[in-house]
Amino acid sequence: MKLLAIEVGQFGDYYNSRYQQIENYGVDLYVFSGVADFDHWKEGKFFVANTMDTTDLTKRAIEINQEQKFDGVFTLAENSVIATAIIATALGLPSITVNAAANSRNKIFMRNAHRTHNAPHPAFALTNTIDEARKAADSIGFPVILKPTLGSGSQFVYKINNHEELNDAFPTAFKGINAMSQFLKEGITSLLGPNSLLVESYLDGREFLIEAFTWDGETVLGSIVDRVTLEGNSFDDDVHHAPTDLCPLDIERVRAAVHAGAVAQGLTRSAMHAEIRFHQNKPYIIEIAARLGGGGLDFMSRLSSGYCPVKSAIDIAMGVKPNHGFYSPTGLDTFALCLISGPGTITDILVPATITNDPAVFMLKITAQPGTLIKRPPFGNDIVGFLGVSGSVRKETEFKALSYSNKIKISIK
Repeated sequence: MKLLAIEVGQFGDYYNSRYQQIENYGVDLYVFSGVADFDHWKEGKFFVANTMDTTDLTKRAIEINQEQKFDGVFTLAENSVIATAIIATALGLPSITVNAAANSRNKIFMRNAHRTHNAPHPAFALTNTIDEARKAADSIGFPVILKPTLGSGSQFVYKINNHEELNDAFPTAFKGINAMSQFLKEGITSLLGPNSLLVESYLDGREFLIEAFTWDGETVLGSIVDRVTLEGNSFDDDVHHAPTDLCPLDIERVRAAVHAGAVAQGLTRSAMHAEIRFHQNKPYIIEIAARLGGGGLDFMSRLSSGYCPVKSAIDIAMGVKPNHGFYSPTGLDTFALCLISGPGTITDILVPATITNDPAVFMLKITAQPGTLIKRPPFGNDIVGFLGVSGSVRKETEFKALSYSNKIKISIK
């Protein structure tokens, strides 16, 4: 198996641990970046096009493929979903359609598709000015959610309770969306759609993160992770627990919502990361991405439900249906969180040996380093890393994860 991973704009070595997981499945893995600061993959298996224009990227990918003869193309990066579909289609390899990729990347395309096909979604409006945002909020009714059309990682996503908060948040968000790292590293294409702000109705219930796949009319939930954060007016994607405590009936309702969204977006054979939120006891789609989830969701999925989204991504890139049935917990408990600091420049990060040596710690990933500038709401949602703990019961895993996170010392200036 020879696969090509696409990173239009390089995110350092962020994806390397997953690339290594993919290699562990026997894949001969190559990485293709549009732009890159350094060679972060193996010698002879890393290509840089020195452009983010999807037309030029595709031409270069065709040249590389003539020599390497890849069996599939995939991406782990949200900013590369559209470019990956364009490249895979040009190479004649398994892929979602380019239209489905755009529907799964730009939130206004996604919402329009949901509305057209009656998939459960919040009320929404695309707003390019503060006046449009005010009118949308008045029409929808406060509280509302303000969010980017091309966002990721909960950056510039706010709960807005009144006009005063909207007046404060809108200009900050509108300026900030043009400086988001994901947007700056996006493939250049006319298919990307508007980079602007949505106003959506607020969904007042619990939120769930889903790892799933869809294949020829069937949608399978592999993992369901409960988001357990107490929220303010900004959204830190920071504290998660699995397996879910949803009852079987609600699990099926969630599956039906994810399936409806996949159909609406035009996803026929795809790995998916879905975010679902309940409102008045009904599940609604926050988003469905045509890729597997980030952070430590793959670890939580394997441990808590025996589903490997990485393996599913490999299979689908090869044109093979993943061998996984209905969602079924393993009995192992997992609790994970993002490591969050205050704003400023990191000077030091100290992780005690009691944490690094604990076999219950299934994930400890420090994504920042001394010199990293951390932006916090309302100016960004940067994090320091991820920590995950497994155990037999939630009380045990939650206590240990929270205790360990407090022992990691992050110095800021």
